[in-house]
Amino acid sequence: MKTTFKYITLFAVIFISKSLQAQNVHFIQNGVIEFEKRSNMYALIKKKINKDNETYMNQAFDQYKKNNPQFKVSKSTLNFNQDKSLYKWPTVEETMSNNWLSTDVLGDLKNTIATNFDTQSSVTQKNVYEDTYLVKDSVRKINWKITDETRDIAGYECRRANAIIMDSVYVVAYYSNQIAISGGPESFTGLPGMILGVALPHENVTWFATKVTETTVPEKDLAAPIKGKPTDNKGLKAILLSAMKNWGEYAHPIFKAFSL
Repeated sequence: MKTTFKYITLFAVIFISKSLQAQNVHFIQNGVIEFEKRSNMYALIKKKINKDNETYMNQAFDQYKKNNPQFKVSKSTLNFNQDKSLYKWPTVEETMSNNWLSTDVLGDLKNTIATNFDTQSSVTQKNVYEDTYLVKDSVRKINWKITDETRDIAGYECRRANAIIMDSVYVVAYYSNQIAISGGPESFTGLPGMILGVALPHENVTWFATKVTETTVPEKDLAAPIKGKPTDNKGLKAILLSAMKNWGEYAHPIFKAFSL
C-alpha cells in the first residue's frame, strides 16, 4: 500500500511539474528571424554536365572546385507579427565569384515575399533575368505530413514535416510552435508554428534560421513590395513557359526555380 502511494505521489509531482512548465512557455508573436541559405554548388553544377558538354564542363568544374567553396551562402530576414510577414534580402549582398559556373538560378534566387495571414494572400517580387514581376495571389497550399522527428534550430525545438510541391519537389521543413505564427521563409507556410528550417534535398538547397529576435516590428517593415510587372501565379507560369519553349531540357530546372 505504501509503495502504491509513493508511485501515485511521484506521478502527481511529475504531472504538476510538466503542467507548470507548459504554463511557463513563452510564445513569440512578433519579431525578426535571420536565415542562412546554403546552396550546394558542386551538386548543382554536376547536374548540368551531360554527354554533350562533358569535355569542357568537367574541366571547368575541376577549376571551379579549386577556387570556390562547395556551398554558396547568403543571408535573408523574415519580419513578422500576428497578421503579416515580410521575407527579404539585404541590399548589399556577399561578393560573388566572377566564374560563370557560380551563376545558378536556384542558388541565386532571392524573392521578396509579403504574406497576409488574415487574407491568406501574398505579394511576391520575383527577378526573372532582366525583368521584375510582382506576383499577387493566394498563399501556396501545402499538404504537410507532420512527423515525430525533432531538432534544435536557433535555440528552438522544431518538429519535422514533409511535403511534395509542384508535383515533384520534395520539401522537408522544421517548425516551432513556440513562435505562434504559421509563416516561414520564401513561400513555405501552413504549419502550426513558424518554419525555422527548410531543405529541398533533391534540389541541393536549404534555408535555416540562425537567430530569432523578439521585437516589435514597425508597420513599414512589413510593407509589401510595389515594384514589378503585375501578374499572378498562373500569369507568371504562362510567361515562363512561353519564354523557355525552345530551351529543351535546360528549361525544366529553371522553370522550377522561378516557380518556387
